[in-house]
Amino acid sequence: MLDKKVIELLNNQVNKEFFSAYLYLDFANFYESKGLEGFANWYKIQAQEERDHAMLFYQYLHNNNQHVEFQAIDKPDIHMETLMDPLKAALAHEEYVTDLIHKIYAAAQQVNDFRTTQFLDWFVKEQGEEETNANNLITKMELFGSDPKGLYMLDNELKARVYAAPSLVL
Repeated sequence: MLDKKVIELLNNQVNKEFFSAYLYLDFANFYESKGLEGFANWYKIQAQEERDHAMLFYQYLHNNNQHVEFQAIDKPDIHMETLMDPLKAALAHEEYVTDLIHKIYAAAQQVNDFRTTQFLDWFVKEQGEEETNANNLITKMELFGSDPKGLYMLDNELKARVYAAPSLVL
């Protein structure tokens, strides 16, 4: 049986992951309006990943006989003017999500909930990758984004990204 606080945090995470998907769709929408289909593609795939993360938390709760409580998803409120704005906002958001995952992990550790910490191990690793990817995009934009040819090539690189569902077994 899961601890009440751990259940609350896991439920909250379901909703936070759905918000992340919503946020990344907003970023995709911004880049679409700028004619950058590759950047839009990158964030549409990010949105798919976040929806899958939400569903992994959802399934984990159900696998442990817990009810998922859905909350309203807030409208993203990131003000975007420059092409760099979504990239920096994405990094800040991933750092925020990492902190949320760590808080769930710490709560599960505190009550010796080894099953939940094992479940969260994948997310801890995933968040490291997410932060690295966000940092790398910022670095590439700083290096190439001010040059039209460089931006074109970076956009084409991001256009080639394809979706791969997570391989976490619950």
